Amino acid sequence: MFFRIRIVFGLALLLTLITSVTVFAKGGFSFIIIIGPNLKDSVRVTEPALTTDFFAFADFFRDKTEAPDDPGPGYEITRYYTNNSREVAFDHLHYYPDTGFVYYDGIVNGSSEYDGEWYMARPEIKTAFESALSKMDQIESSASIAQPQSVIPITVMAGLAAILVVTFWLAGIPLISRYFKKHKQRGAV
Repeated sequence: MFFRIRIVFGLALLLTLITSVTVFAKGGFSFIIIIGPNLKDSVRVTEPALTTDFFAFADFFRDKTEAPDDPGPGYEITRYYTNNSREVAFDHLHYYPDTGFVYYDGIVNGSSEYDGEWYMARPEIKTAFESALSKMDQIESSASIAQPQSVIPITVMAGLAAILVVTFWLAGIPLISRYFKKHKQRGAV
């Protein structure tokens, strides 16, 4: 009996990891949308210095700081990745280039240990950020941004599939139980 419980927990853990990792499998972000002072509309930026690294704006591990009294004028940034030709919002932050602060709002439709915290911006990001803004044309935000997509349906479907497999296995459905019995006798499972 203990053997079956280990198998069930192992399968559930494996399915959870597989569905969770698919979001990060593509690497960096496809683009960011910037809204802020002196911008008539939102700006879509694909500059690699701003999109290839999760920690491009701040090192969330080392640069946590106290909330500033007045961070100054800031820019609202939403980072996107492309999933099967669909643009999906990943996370949201505020960048204050004049004072060098970053406020990390958090992951869209999710959470992390960095949410709702203040960080010191990386020194090199100001130059890359200002350069990208000067190069980009302003766009209509509603014309090119897809609604955020949740990974919850994928996780729910994987969980239901795992429950279904385990239910059949524990109920002794012949095909599944014969497979595990045969492999157990060989010592493979």
